[in-house]
Amino acid sequence: MIASELMLPVIVVLTALGVGAYAVAVLDRVIAGALGIPQSGSVWLAPLARGAWLLTQHANATEAPDWRAWRLAPALYLALAAIGLALVPWSDSLVATDLATSVVLWGSVEALATVVIFLHGWSANALFALIGAYRYVALGLSYLLISMFVLIGVALPAESLQLTQVVASQAEQWNVIRQPLGLPLFLVVGLGVTFWGPLNLADSTDLAGGTASEVSGAPRLVWDAARAAMLVAFSGVAASAFLGGWQGPGLPGPLWLVLKMLAVVGVLLLLGRVLPRVSPERCVTLMWVVLLPLSFIDLVWAGVEALL
Repeated sequence: MIASELMLPVIVVLTALGVGAYAVAVLDRVIAGALGIPQSGSVWLAPLARGAWLLTQHANATEAPDWRAWRLAPALYLALAAIGLALVPWSDSLVATDLATSVVLWGSVEALATVVIFLHGWSANALFALIGAYRYVALGLSYLLISMFVLIGVALPAESLQLTQVVASQAEQWNVIRQPLGLPLFLVVGLGVTFWGPLNLADSTDLAGGTASEVSGAPRLVWDAARAAMLVAFSGVAASAFLGGWQGPGLPGPLWLVLKMLAVVGVLLLLGRVLPRVSPERCVTLMWVVLLPLSFIDLVWAGVEALL
């Protein structure tokens, strides 16, 4: 009985990672089609076909790479996504890791993601991959600071760093209403952590794929799946922190959380399709001069509201 209770959250997390990564690929193609961007193949089968094709391809090799780090980095990034998703409560009793400091642990996931992404580019021993890695590290600190201020803001009403308590504190009012700056700023963090859309400076086309420019075959499949899985994990944390998590009328808690996660993922994918990629110089200015002060204002706002 105890073993089954322990296994259920693990099964939920692993299923959410696999199904979620596939859902991201499908939803991205749906959004692209709605925007008039040509897509080849079936919406439902094309992601599976590409995955099968990558498995049949030869894994590329560069001259004198750090083999262990190069092959391990995609798996580590996927593991970080799993850790992040394990913190998300699916109901009042279903959560894989209900830590008292789960908000802090998510911050650690974001920080370690910066290290893993840099490791992925550096270990290939290739020019474009290394430039993509250094680009990401140059911007990583700004993402972490914005995330820190915003997440402290949602922890104040709950008087806890426990994500389940953050969800419980939104029984009467969601944090997206209490702190209107919080969710938009956190979405920017999501685009940065997953280097998606306008903030894709690590694997961008101007670097021929950046950190993944020399990756092919099964390692490329794992890397792409890990990016999608991290998007799923981020959406779970965002839905829990700002949209009331599993809470909602009529439907079961896990279903409410899935719907809210899909909404967050959809917004991120839409932004990734409609917004142009920002140059590294402008991105640094945007983060430090505009968004970071706004995140501090959000924190002050949350603090004043908590005192009142």
